[in-house]
Amino acid sequence: MINILDFDLNDLKIWMKENGEKEFRAKQIFNWIYNEIWDFNDMNNIPKSTKEKLKTYFYIGIPEVIQTYESSDNSTKKFLYKYRDGSIIECVEMEYSYGNSICISTQVGCRMGCKFCASTIGGVVRSLTTGEIIAQILKTQSIVGKRISNVVIMGSGEPLDNYDDVIKFLDIVNKEYSLNIGQRHITLSTCGIVPRIYELADLNLQITLAISLHAASDEARRKIMPIANKYNIEEIINACNYYINKTNRRITFEYALVKDINDNEDNAKQLGELLKDILCHVNLIPINTVTENNFKKPSKESIKKFSDILTNFGVNNTIRREMGSDINAACGQLRRNYVKNIEEGC
Repeated sequence: MINILDFDLNDLKIWMKENGEKEFRAKQIFNWIYNEIWDFNDMNNIPKSTKEKLKTYFYIGIPEVIQTYESSDNSTKKFLYKYRDGSIIECVEMEYSYGNSICISTQVGCRMGCKFCASTIGGVVRSLTTGEIIAQILKTQSIVGKRISNVVIMGSGEPLDNYDDVIKFLDIVNKEYSLNIGQRHITLSTCGIVPRIYELADLNLQITLAISLHAASDEARRKIMPIANKYNIEEIINACNYYINKTNRRITFEYALVKDINDNEDNAKQLGELLKDILCHVNLIPINTVTENNFKKPSKESIKKFSDILTNFGVNNTIRREMGSDINAACGQLRRNYVKNIEEGC
């Protein structure tokens, strides 16, 4: 059977025509699904014969909630979801004054191996389909009872390692018949798969591209990010400049601050020198503790000094507001703990 959420409107119109149904039914069906009706039997303007065909060929791939966590200040909720095949993923909903954001996953696990990230422990199980990515937003909206207006593709997995499904997701989620989330309200984060950055640039989308940099030299980056052995910083910066020229969009560089690894004044000066002439913003991220490694968060004074040095270089930057730290809201931590407990028979 096919997850109907993997289809866009044109896909479903084609299927309808090929199966002796009226094409306009496709939009009716999606109107139900994107308004949280997830049983074909409950679509009361769809003929019974059509419903029977739909039930034969399709399922509506909304995941099951396994666990829910809420931060003490009620600003952040984290969900563990299970798909039909038993795969577990997580996503985070965050409430801001300007709207509700969601951080979604694109893979079950991750193959990139970044040493500070819990998502990559155990490697990648599989990539998510387009519909499985969309379903995270649909399910979360239904739980919190509020519209999601901003999407961050920064959860478990490397989005550009699941390129085709992520690109189709970006197309569908923007459509009026779907969730109608504008591309300017979507951020895609990558650790730097250079050829895919060029491909993404050529699509000239209006999303925000975020690069997980985390070091300003190849030597330092290789110590914490295996992808640095394949693509060096010069190649990444060249790809970023190409992206900026193609889209006229500012790029975000993410920099996870790790005590005694990449947080000293020399590191800050090196980063400032690297980025001072680029249309960019730096998101400084105090590292979250992961039990499987020994990385520590720098002091507030050290973080502030790092930020001030970048500012002196004329590099726009902010220190990420910590949300959900009391519920392990960093990428992959909850899924990792859940899977570990199952493996240990807890």
